[in-house]
Amino acid sequence: MRTRDSSLPFAGYQPKTRESKFKNALERILSPAGIKINGNDPGDVRVHDGRFYRRVLSQGSLGAGEAYMDGWWDCESLDELFYRIFHFEIEEELKRSWPLLSEALVARILNLQSKGRAFHVGQRHYDLDNELFRNMLDRRMAYSCAYWKDARTLDEAQDKKLDLICRKLGLKPGMKVLDIGCGWGSFAKYAAEKYGAEVTGITISKEQVALGSALCSGLPVEIRLQDYRDVDEKFDHIVSVGMFEHVGYKNYRTYIKTVHRCLKDDGLFLLHTIGRNRSITYMDPWMNKYIFPNSMLPAIKQIASAIEGLFVMEDWHNFSASYDKTLMAWYENFENNWDRIKSKYDERFYRMWKYYLLLCAGAFRARENQLWQVLLSKKGVPGGHEPVR
Repeated sequence: MRTRDSSLPFAGYQPKTRESKFKNALERILSPAGIKINGNDPGDVRVHDGRFYRRVLSQGSLGAGEAYMDGWWDCESLDELFYRIFHFEIEEELKRSWPLLSEALVARILNLQSKGRAFHVGQRHYDLDNELFRNMLDRRMAYSCAYWKDARTLDEAQDKKLDLICRKLGLKPGMKVLDIGCGWGSFAKYAAEKYGAEVTGITISKEQVALGSALCSGLPVEIRLQDYRDVDEKFDHIVSVGMFEHVGYKNYRTYIKTVHRCLKDDGLFLLHTIGRNRSITYMDPWMNKYIFPNSMLPAIKQIASAIEGLFVMEDWHNFSASYDKTLMAWYENFENNWDRIKSKYDERFYRMWKYYLLLCAGAFRARENQLWQVLLSKKGVPGGHEPVR
Protein backbone atom coordinates (compact mmCIF):
# COMPACT_ATOMS: atom_id res chain seq x y z
CA MET A 1 0.00 0.00 0.00
CA ARG A 2 1.36 3.34 -1.02
CA THR A 3 1.49 5.93 1.77
CA ARG A 4 1.48 9.69 1.46
CA ASP A 5 4.79 11.46 2.08
CA SER A 6 4.11 13.57 5.19
CA SER A 7 6.46 16.21 3.88
CA LEU A 8 4.10 16.98 1.00
CA PRO A 9 0.95 19.11 1.33
CA PHE A 10 -2.52 17.63 0.94
CA ALA A 11 -3.97 17.70 -2.58
CA GLY A 12 -5.49 21.10 -3.29
CA TYR A 13 -3.63 22.79 -0.43
CA GLN A 14 -2.47 26.36 -1.11
CA PRO A 15 0.07 28.08 1.17
CA LYS A 16 -1.43 31.04 3.03
CA THR A 17 -0.57 34.31 1.42
CA ARG A 18 0.75 37.19 3.45
CA GLU A 19 -2.49 39.02 2.80
CA SER A 20 -4.57 36.26 4.39
CA LYS A 21 -2.24 36.14 7.39
CA PHE A 22 -2.60 39.88 7.91
CA LYS A 23 -6.35 39.61 7.42
CA ASN A 24 -6.64 36.84 10.01
CA ALA A 25 -4.54 38.86 12.46
CA LEU A 26 -6.74 41.92 12.06
CA GLU A 27 -9.91 39.83 12.37
CA ARG A 28 -8.64 38.50 15.72
CA ILE A 29 -8.06 42.06 16.95
CA LEU A 30 -11.51 43.28 15.85
CA SER A 31 -13.55 40.26 16.91
CA PRO A 32 -14.00 41.21 20.63
CA ALA A 33 -15.86 44.33 19.43
CA GLY A 34 -18.12 42.31 17.14
CA ILE A 35 -16.59 43.95 14.07
CA LYS A 36 -16.40 41.73 11.00
CA ILE A 37 -14.43 42.21 7.82
CA ASN A 38 -16.80 42.28 4.84
CA GLY A 39 -19.76 41.59 7.12
CA ASN A 40 -23.30 42.89 6.71
CA ASP A 41 -23.59 45.04 9.86
CA PRO A 42 -23.44 48.85 9.37
CA GLY A 43 -20.42 48.93 11.68
CA ASP A 44 -18.46 46.30 9.78
CA VAL A 45 -15.40 47.01 7.63
CA ARG A 46 -15.66 46.43 3.88
CA VAL A 47 -12.26 46.04 2.27
CA HIS A 48 -11.64 47.00 -1.38
CA ASP A 49 -7.84 46.60 -1.45
CA GLY A 50 -5.97 43.68 0.12
CA ARG A 51 -3.05 45.92 1.06
CA PHE A 52 -5.31 47.42 3.74
CA TYR A 53 -4.56 44.69 6.31
CA ARG A 54 -0.80 45.08 6.37
CA ARG A 55 -1.08 48.87 6.29
CA VAL A 56 -3.25 48.94 9.42
CA LEU A 57 -1.16 46.39 11.32
CA SER A 58 2.13 48.13 10.51
CA GLN A 59 1.01 51.77 10.74
CA GLY A 60 -1.85 51.68 13.25
CA SER A 61 -4.34 54.56 13.23
CA LEU A 62 -2.32 56.53 10.67
CA GLY A 63 -2.44 53.62 8.23
CA ALA A 64 -6.15 53.02 8.83
CA GLY A 65 -7.03 56.68 8.27
CA GLU A 66 -4.90 57.07 5.16
CA ALA A 67 -6.22 53.80 3.72
CA TYR A 68 -9.78 55.13 4.17
CA MET A 69 -8.84 58.41 2.48
CA ASP A 70 -7.36 56.39 -0.40
CA GLY A 71 -10.57 54.38 -0.79
CA TRP A 72 -9.09 51.04 0.30
CA TRP A 73 -11.99 50.36 2.68
CA ASP A 74 -15.41 51.63 3.65
CA CYS A 75 -17.94 51.35 6.44
CA GLU A 76 -21.63 52.17 6.27
CA SER A 77 -21.58 53.67 9.80
CA LEU A 78 -18.13 54.95 10.72
CA ASP A 79 -19.36 56.43 13.98
CA GLU A 80 -20.65 53.01 15.07
CA LEU A 81 -17.38 51.36 14.04
CA PHE A 82 -15.34 53.80 16.10
CA TYR A 83 -17.73 53.55 19.03
CA ARG A 84 -17.04 49.81 19.16
CA ILE A 85 -13.30 50.26 18.71
CA PHE A 86 -13.10 52.69 21.62
CA HIS A 87 -15.68 50.97 23.82
CA PHE A 88 -13.88 47.62 23.60
CA GLU A 89 -10.45 49.33 23.71
CA ILE A 90 -9.43 47.85 20.38
CA GLU A 91 -7.44 51.01 19.63
CA GLU A 92 -4.85 49.92 22.19
CA GLU A 93 -4.00 46.94 19.96
CA LEU A 94 -3.70 49.18 16.92
CA LYS A 95 -1.53 51.77 18.64
CA ARG A 96 1.57 49.59 18.71
CA SER A 97 3.07 51.05 15.56
CA TRP A 98 6.13 53.01 14.54
CA PRO A 99 4.19 56.19 13.66
CA LEU A 100 2.87 56.40 17.22
CA LEU A 101 6.26 55.71 18.77
CA SER A 102 7.72 58.43 16.57
CA GLU A 103 5.02 60.94 17.59
CA ALA A 104 5.57 60.20 21.26
CA LEU A 105 9.33 60.60 20.98
CA VAL A 106 9.13 63.91 19.11
CA ALA A 107 6.59 65.27 21.61
CA ARG A 108 8.91 64.47 24.50
CA ILE A 109 11.94 66.08 22.89
CA LEU A 110 10.32 69.18 21.37
CA ASN A 111 7.80 71.74 22.60
CA LEU A 112 5.39 71.32 19.68
CA GLN A 113 3.14 74.10 20.96
CA SER A 114 5.88 76.68 21.54
CA LYS A 115 5.29 80.32 20.67
CA GLY A 116 7.08 79.84 17.37
CA ARG A 117 4.79 76.95 16.42
CA ALA A 118 1.56 78.38 17.89
CA PHE A 119 0.10 79.59 14.59
CA HIS A 120 0.65 76.30 12.73
CA VAL A 121 -2.72 74.79 13.59
CA GLY A 122 -4.42 78.06 12.68
CA GLN A 123 -2.89 77.99 9.22
CA ARG A 124 -3.49 74.26 8.65
CA HIS A 125 -7.01 73.90 10.09
CA TYR A 126 -8.87 77.08 10.98
CA ASP A 127 -7.70 78.98 7.89
CA LEU A 128 -8.93 76.19 5.58
CA ASP A 129 -12.00 77.96 4.26
CA ASN A 130 -14.68 79.97 6.03
CA GLU A 131 -17.30 78.53 3.67
CA LEU A 132 -16.50 75.00 4.79
CA PHE A 133 -17.22 75.95 8.38
CA ARG A 134 -20.23 78.12 7.49
CA ASN A 135 -21.83 75.08 5.85
CA MET A 136 -21.00 72.73 8.73
CA LEU A 137 -21.59 74.73 11.91
CA ASP A 138 -24.58 76.56 13.41
CA ARG A 139 -25.64 80.06 12.43
CA ARG A 140 -23.20 81.61 14.96
CA MET A 141 -20.31 79.38 13.78
CA ALA A 142 -19.53 77.99 17.22
CA TYR A 143 -16.85 75.33 16.65
CA SER A 144 -17.11 73.62 20.06
CA CYS A 145 -19.48 71.33 21.92
CA ALA A 146 -23.09 72.50 22.13
CA TYR A 147 -25.27 72.07 25.23
CA TRP A 148 -28.25 69.90 24.27
CA LYS A 149 -30.20 70.10 27.51
CA ASP A 150 -33.76 71.10 26.46
CA ALA A 151 -32.53 71.87 22.93
CA ARG A 152 -33.95 70.43 19.71
CA THR A 153 -31.66 71.91 17.07
CA LEU A 154 -27.96 72.69 16.75
CA ASP A 155 -28.70 76.43 16.74
CA GLU A 156 -30.65 76.13 20.00
CA ALA A 157 -28.00 73.92 21.61
CA GLN A 158 -25.17 76.32 20.75
CA ASP A 159 -27.13 79.29 22.09
CA LYS A 160 -27.73 77.34 25.31
CA LYS A 161 -23.99 76.65 25.59
CA LEU A 162 -23.12 80.32 25.15
CA ASP A 163 -25.78 81.40 27.63
CA LEU A 164 -24.61 78.76 30.11
CA ILE A 165 -21.11 80.26 30.02
CA CYS A 166 -22.43 83.78 30.54
CA ARG A 167 -24.56 82.67 33.50
CA LYS A 168 -21.69 80.74 35.08
CA LEU A 169 -19.53 83.87 34.92
CA GLY A 170 -22.34 86.09 36.19
CA LEU A 171 -21.84 88.54 33.33
CA LYS A 172 -23.14 92.09 33.75
CA PRO A 173 -23.15 95.09 31.40
CA GLY A 174 -19.78 96.78 31.05
CA MET A 175 -17.71 93.83 32.29
CA LYS A 176 -14.49 93.29 30.35
CA VAL A 177 -13.99 89.69 29.22
CA LEU A 178 -11.04 87.99 27.53
CA ASP A 179 -11.93 85.14 25.17
CA ILE A 180 -8.83 83.00 24.53
CA GLY A 181 -9.30 81.13 21.27
CA CYS A 182 -12.36 83.10 20.22
CA GLY A 183 -12.91 81.42 16.85
CA TRP A 184 -15.24 83.46 14.64
CA GLY A 185 -16.50 85.40 17.65
CA SER A 186 -19.60 83.36 18.57
CA PHE A 187 -19.17 83.85 22.33
CA ALA A 188 -17.96 87.44 22.01
CA LYS A 189 -20.97 88.42 19.90
CA TYR A 190 -23.44 86.63 22.19
CA ALA A 191 -21.96 88.09 25.39
CA ALA A 192 -21.95 91.60 23.93
CA GLU A 193 -25.48 91.40 22.50
CA LYS A 194 -27.24 89.56 25.31
CA TYR A 195 -25.27 90.66 28.40
CA GLY A 196 -23.69 93.98 27.42
CA ALA A 197 -20.14 92.72 28.00
CA GLU A 198 -17.04 94.21 26.37
CA VAL A 199 -15.09 91.33 24.86
CA THR A 200 -11.52 90.99 23.63
CA GLY A 201 -11.06 87.84 21.59
CA ILE A 202 -7.73 86.37 20.52
CA THR A 203 -7.12 83.69 17.90
CA ILE A 204 -4.24 82.23 15.87
CA SER A 205 -6.28 82.20 12.64
CA LYS A 206 -6.20 85.11 10.19
CA GLU A 207 -9.44 83.91 8.59
CA GLN A 208 -11.19 83.91 11.97
CA VAL A 209 -10.01 87.45 12.71
CA ALA A 210 -11.33 88.74 9.38
CA LEU A 211 -14.74 87.07 9.48
CA GLY A 212 -15.17 87.35 13.26
CA SER A 213 -14.49 91.09 13.17
CA ALA A 214 -17.09 91.50 10.43
CA LEU A 215 -19.69 89.44 12.30
CA CYS A 216 -19.14 91.47 15.47
CA SER A 217 -19.15 94.85 13.73
CA GLY A 218 -20.86 97.58 15.75
CA LEU A 219 -20.48 95.74 19.06
CA PRO A 220 -17.96 96.36 21.89
CA VAL A 221 -15.85 93.45 20.58
CA GLU A 222 -12.22 93.39 19.47
CA ILE A 223 -10.77 90.30 17.81
CA ARG A 224 -7.00 90.05 17.55
CA LEU A 225 -4.47 87.75 15.90
CA GLN A 226 -2.46 87.06 19.03
CA ASP A 227 -0.81 84.29 21.03
CA TYR A 228 -2.15 83.92 24.57
CA ARG A 229 1.34 84.40 26.00
CA ASP A 230 1.43 87.98 24.69
CA VAL A 231 -1.69 89.20 26.52
CA ASP A 232 -0.86 91.48 29.45
CA GLU A 233 -4.07 93.28 30.50
CA LYS A 234 -6.56 92.88 33.32
CA PHE A 235 -10.06 91.50 32.76
CA ASP A 236 -13.12 90.97 34.94
CA HIS A 237 -13.53 87.43 33.60
CA ILE A 238 -11.73 85.11 31.18
CA VAL A 239 -13.12 82.30 29.05
CA SER A 240 -11.43 79.73 26.86
CA VAL A 241 -13.72 77.57 24.73
CA GLY A 242 -12.15 74.73 22.75
CA MET A 243 -8.64 76.19 22.71
CA PHE A 244 -6.85 74.40 25.57
CA GLU A 245 -6.57 71.34 23.31
CA HIS A 246 -3.90 73.25 21.36
CA VAL A 247 -1.78 74.31 24.36
CA GLY A 248 0.28 71.15 24.91
CA TYR A 249 1.32 69.52 28.16
CA LYS A 250 4.62 71.42 28.31
CA ASN A 251 2.72 74.71 28.33
CA TYR A 252 -0.27 74.00 30.60
CA ARG A 253 1.32 75.76 33.58
CA THR A 254 2.42 78.73 31.45
CA TYR A 255 -1.11 79.05 30.08
CA ILE A 256 -2.69 79.00 33.55
CA LYS A 257 -0.13 81.51 34.85
CA THR A 258 -1.02 83.83 31.96
CA VAL A 259 -4.71 83.59 32.85
CA HIS A 260 -3.90 84.22 36.51
CA ARG A 261 -1.88 87.31 35.62
CA CYS A 262 -4.64 88.78 33.43
CA LEU A 263 -7.61 88.00 35.70
CA LYS A 264 -8.76 90.43 38.37
CA ASP A 265 -8.66 89.06 41.92
CA ASP A 266 -12.45 88.71 42.15
CA GLY A 267 -12.85 87.39 38.60
CA LEU A 268 -13.72 83.93 37.29
CA PHE A 269 -12.05 81.81 34.62
CA LEU A 270 -14.15 79.31 32.66
CA LEU A 271 -12.18 76.60 30.85
CA HIS A 272 -14.21 74.66 28.28
CA THR A 273 -12.11 71.79 26.94
CA ILE A 274 -12.13 68.29 25.55
CA GLY A 275 -10.37 65.90 27.91
CA ARG A 276 -9.11 62.34 28.17
CA ASN A 277 -9.43 59.69 30.84
CA ARG A 278 -5.66 59.11 30.89
CA SER A 279 -2.73 61.51 30.68
CA ILE A 280 -0.88 61.56 27.36
CA THR A 281 1.98 63.59 25.94
CA TYR A 282 1.27 63.11 22.23
CA MET A 283 -1.56 63.22 19.68
CA ASP A 284 -2.94 60.42 17.54
CA PRO A 285 -0.68 60.33 14.41
CA TRP A 286 -3.52 60.56 11.87
CA MET A 287 -5.29 63.38 13.72
CA ASN A 288 -1.98 65.20 14.14
CA LYS A 289 -1.04 64.91 10.46
CA TYR A 290 -4.38 65.74 8.86
CA ILE A 291 -6.66 67.59 11.28
CA PHE A 292 -5.10 69.31 14.32
CA PRO A 293 -1.30 69.60 14.05
CA ASN A 294 0.58 69.76 17.37
CA SER A 295 -2.56 69.38 19.47
CA MET A 296 -3.29 67.15 22.44
CA LEU A 297 -6.07 66.46 24.91
CA PRO A 298 -5.50 67.08 28.64
CA ALA A 299 -6.44 64.74 31.47
CA ILE A 300 -7.84 65.76 34.87
CA LYS A 301 -4.46 65.15 36.50
CA GLN A 302 -2.71 67.47 34.05
CA ILE A 303 -5.25 70.28 34.51
CA ALA A 304 -5.13 69.87 38.28
CA SER A 305 -1.34 70.13 38.30
CA ALA A 306 -1.48 73.26 36.15
CA ILE A 307 -3.93 75.09 38.44
CA GLU A 308 -2.45 73.93 41.75
CA GLY A 309 -1.56 76.86 43.98
CA LEU A 310 -3.01 79.40 41.54
CA PHE A 311 -6.75 78.76 41.42
CA VAL A 312 -9.64 77.42 43.46
CA MET A 313 -11.77 74.91 41.55
CA GLU A 314 -15.36 76.10 42.00
CA ASP A 315 -17.13 73.74 39.59
CA TRP A 316 -16.33 70.88 37.19
CA HIS A 317 -19.16 70.18 34.75
CA ASN A 318 -19.03 67.17 32.39
CA PHE A 319 -21.48 67.04 29.49
CA SER A 320 -19.55 64.77 27.12
CA ALA A 321 -22.62 63.08 25.62
CA SER A 322 -23.52 66.43 24.09
CA TYR A 323 -20.42 66.28 21.89
CA ASP A 324 -21.59 63.09 20.20
CA LYS A 325 -24.82 64.86 19.22
CA THR A 326 -22.90 68.00 18.18
CA LEU A 327 -20.53 66.08 15.92
CA MET A 328 -23.36 64.14 14.31
CA ALA A 329 -25.17 67.44 13.64
CA TRP A 330 -21.99 68.86 12.08
CA TYR A 331 -21.63 65.74 9.96
CA GLU A 332 -25.24 65.99 8.78
CA ASN A 333 -24.69 69.63 7.79
CA PHE A 334 -21.43 68.73 6.03
CA GLU A 335 -23.13 65.95 4.05
CA ASN A 336 -26.19 68.01 3.18
CA ASN A 337 -24.15 71.03 2.06
CA TRP A 338 -21.24 69.23 0.37
CA ASP A 339 -22.51 70.08 -3.13
CA ARG A 340 -22.17 73.79 -2.29
CA ILE A 341 -18.45 73.59 -1.55
CA LYS A 342 -17.13 70.45 -3.27
CA SER A 343 -15.73 72.40 -6.22
CA LYS A 344 -12.93 73.55 -3.87
CA TYR A 345 -12.01 70.07 -2.65
CA ASP A 346 -11.33 66.58 -3.94
CA GLU A 347 -12.73 63.18 -2.96
CA ARG A 348 -9.79 62.49 -0.65
CA PHE A 349 -10.58 65.62 1.40
CA TYR A 350 -14.24 64.63 1.58
CA ARG A 351 -13.33 61.19 2.94
CA MET A 352 -10.80 62.72 5.36
CA TRP A 353 -13.32 65.20 6.81
CA LYS A 354 -16.04 62.56 7.10
CA TYR A 355 -13.58 60.24 8.85
CA TYR A 356 -12.58 63.02 11.28
CA LEU A 357 -16.11 63.95 12.30
CA LEU A 358 -17.38 60.38 12.73
CA LEU A 359 -14.24 59.14 14.47
CA CYS A 360 -14.68 61.89 17.07
CA ALA A 361 -18.40 61.15 17.44
CA GLY A 362 -17.61 57.49 18.15
CA ALA A 363 -14.96 58.43 20.71
CA PHE A 364 -17.38 60.63 22.66
CA ARG A 365 -20.16 58.04 22.42
CA ALA A 366 -17.82 55.48 23.96
CA ARG A 367 -16.80 58.02 26.64
CA GLU A 368 -13.18 57.76 25.51
CA ASN A 369 -13.18 61.56 25.25
CA GLN A 370 -14.84 63.95 27.69
CA LEU A 371 -16.09 67.52 27.55
CA TRP A 372 -15.50 69.64 30.65
CA GLN A 373 -16.36 73.14 31.75
CA VAL A 374 -14.13 73.98 34.69
CA LEU A 375 -14.87 77.16 36.65
CA LEU A 376 -11.95 78.63 38.59
CA SER A 377 -11.49 81.57 40.97
CA LYS A 378 -8.27 83.09 42.29
CA LYS A 379 -9.17 83.24 45.96
CA GLY A 380 -12.44 81.35 46.23
CA VAL A 381 -15.95 82.78 45.79
CA PRO A 382 -17.03 84.33 49.13
CA GLY A 383 -19.70 82.12 50.67
CA GLY A 384 -19.15 79.47 48.03
CA HIS A 385 -20.19 79.12 44.39
CA GLU A 386 -23.62 77.76 43.46
CA PRO A 387 -23.26 75.55 40.34
CA VAL A 388 -25.17 76.71 37.26
CA ARG A 389 -26.65 74.16 34.86
